[in-house]
Amino acid sequence: MPAQTPSCRLYIITPPALPDGFEKKLEETLAAGDVACLQLRLKDVKDDAIIAAVKALMPICHAHDVAFILNDRPDLAARLKCDGVHIGPEDMPYEDARALMGPDATVGVTCKDSRHAAMEAAEAGADYVAFGAFFPTTTKDTAATVTPEIIEIWTETTMIPSVAIGGITVENCEPLVQAGADFLAVCSGVWNYPQGPAAAVRAFNAIFERYPFQG
Repeated sequence: MPAQTPSCRLYIITPPALPDGFEKKLEETLAAGDVACLQLRLKDVKDDAIIAAVKALMPICHAHDVAFILNDRPDLAARLKCDGVHIGPEDMPYEDARALMGPDATVGVTCKDSRHAAMEAAEAGADYVAFGAFFPTTTKDTAATVTPEIIEIWTETTMIPSVAIGGITVENCEPLVQAGADFLAVCSGVWNYPQGPAAAVRAFNAIFERYPFQG
């Protein structure tokens, strides 16, 4: 019998600052198991640093059939031909991001704890909506504290994929998978995993495999 497809997949976010040798670490991480996409998230850096990171990391992602998403910057994402862009409430409006990216690119939207914002984004055409933070996180400032119920309700009422984000680790992720999250966005839960990021990818996927896609 063929293996069933897991209902949830891993969405990795880069560390806040890329360490020396990150390309090699990324290669090892993506080779360890299924990863849906990598989001490059660099705050308070010059455009040249973002451009250099995109050029270094996107080919590694594509070699492993992993989509490359740029955070915050639809202008650079379109110029550099990234697979998609992720925008938050303080960034460019969805419609403007879509106009820049074109109809075929992925545009995802942060909705924090608001199903209303998620519905508006979905109706506008967003490819996914992100809810969070579900757990305490040092990666980004957030006032939203969300429970898995928001994922459950979203999954029951719409077909637009959901991404759970915020402090997610191998140890605490299972309720979000059970709730129906399509993707788990993870940063420090991968890069700071005690056995290393490749082991984190294997551990997350082992959990996902317990929850096959029901169709």
